[in-house]
Amino acid sequence: MSAGMDFVLVLHSHLPYVLNHGRWPHGSDWVCEAALDTYLPLLDTLRSLEADGVNAPVTFGITPILAVQLASPVFRKELEAFLDQRITACIECEGSLPGTADAGLITNTRWWHEHYMRLLGIWQSIDGDIVSAVRRFEENGRLELTTSAATHGFLPLLARDESIRLQLVAGRMEHERLFGKRARGLWLPECAYRPRGTWKPLPVAPGNGAIRAGIESFLAEAEVRFVTIDAHLARAGESLGLYGEVATTQGELLRKGVLIESGRRRHSPYRTYRLGRARGATATRVLVRDPRSSFRVWSRHEGYPGDGAYLEFHKIRFPGGLKLWRVTDSTADLGQKLPYEPEQAKQAVARHGEDFATLLGAIAARGMDPLREVVVAPFDTELFGHWWHEGVAFLGALYRALPRHANVRAVTASQHIARAKSDSGVALAPGSWGANGDFSMWMNPGVEWTWEHIWPLEEKFWGIAQAALDDPSRHAVLAQAARSLLLLQSSDWQFIISTGEVADYAERRFIQHAEETARLLAALHDEPGVSLGAAADLAGQLRQRDDVFPGVLDAVREVLQLSPAAPA
Repeated sequence: MSAGMDFVLVLHSHLPYVLNHGRWPHGSDWVCEAALDTYLPLLDTLRSLEADGVNAPVTFGITPILAVQLASPVFRKELEAFLDQRITACIECEGSLPGTADAGLITNTRWWHEHYMRLLGIWQSIDGDIVSAVRRFEENGRLELTTSAATHGFLPLLARDESIRLQLVAGRMEHERLFGKRARGLWLPECAYRPRGTWKPLPVAPGNGAIRAGIESFLAEAEVRFVTIDAHLARAGESLGLYGEVATTQGELLRKGVLIESGRRRHSPYRTYRLGRARGATATRVLVRDPRSSFRVWSRHEGYPGDGAYLEFHKIRFPGGLKLWRVTDSTADLGQKLPYEPEQAKQAVARHGEDFATLLGAIAARGMDPLREVVVAPFDTELFGHWWHEGVAFLGALYRALPRHANVRAVTASQHIARAKSDSGVALAPGSWGANGDFSMWMNPGVEWTWEHIWPLEEKFWGIAQAALDDPSRHAVLAQAARSLLLLQSSDWQFIISTGEVADYAERRFIQHAEETARLLAALHDEPGVSLGAAADLAGQLRQRDDVFPGVLDAVREVLQLSPAAPA
């Protein structure tokens, strides 16, 4: 590898399944907002960079459950209605402002109107097909697509190895169906990992105290070539926790360029590592998040998103739902926010794009050690555009600034791995990229009850799966039971409940999927009170509502072939 360092931007796109499960304030509006705020602007930015001949390789992950929603005709109708509503809101807001104390905001309502009309043009230019547009960028070599577990299940806490396999196999199949090829990389849901060892999540867990395989075994079995993890799992730095929640002391050190040494740091974040026993082309490689560069974007208050020129996320005008103010001061209350000025924001974007490129160049300049080879910056895609309105424009500015820093090469994950010199193995610690760097967002007193539903349903499903596969009359019920179980396992439900903001929606969704899974499995087990005919009718109704993973029975078959038979 020549002098300098590689830079790998990893974007992780995910939302739980919300189509046909409400609109506003919780439901399909979530995916519509993400499409308008993030996915369409990102496609437009990538197209602009391509037209200008700017090298802008992105390692771009879309979870299977998000991809199937973006490909759904239901989503297309919802998005068009949502966008029409936004445009109408701009017109009505402009008409209501003259003569009021907010008359000075009329210019911003017009700016939003132009913005939404531009998004409508982007939507029409791709024929309303985000999945195909993304696929074309990969086919043209502009990005590398990665996949994830089918419904973003929290793999370390699933009780059955078969459940982990089903998440991976069903996710792989759906990615191949929608994008036409197998992904080399996989985003571990919540960057969550556990090594081989004693499994003791709760005393009531099936197999509590048993020795279980580490997540790396399932990745190797699934032929996953790379994953991304937070630095503390590799003992290469500290966890940054949730977006915007970086501690002040930690933030000060990161701003000054000091890598935190907690006594546990044993590896560099500027290398890739082998995970597991395999070597060479078949090994699973670990990309390690760089805390220093990620902090600049991840900290809502001390990083770029807290700049006073940027759009204020939390202050919204009703009726209409328009955001018309700027951050002003990240510590100011909402009443002190000043009107948004798009030109000021544009100047901040250019400044921050250059600043981040300069930071990457500075990290590369310190890389005299030949094993300091790569800076990996992983983020939730929705941070850019949705939470941080100017974030997508920032990415464009960053890639335009990078050619001025000759010691930094923007590459995809696979491009870096193909030429990396480092070949050291790593033993990862258990943890995630969530709050506290552990499993506590997904296993705490407020959500333990969810696992007490999931685990018995896992046992019942895998206890009947082979027999139901052998009986074609039970296939429809088994397939829908598998879909419902996968939806139940989404890590989003525990996360949302733990954060508390829309816990009622997550609790309602979780209970609904649990009850439906239980009814379907009761029929497959021939329990009294639930006939197979009634279960088949229910399965048909659920298939209309939760139309996901059409090849799920093939995934179940593959999992059963991979899994050792239970002892007699």
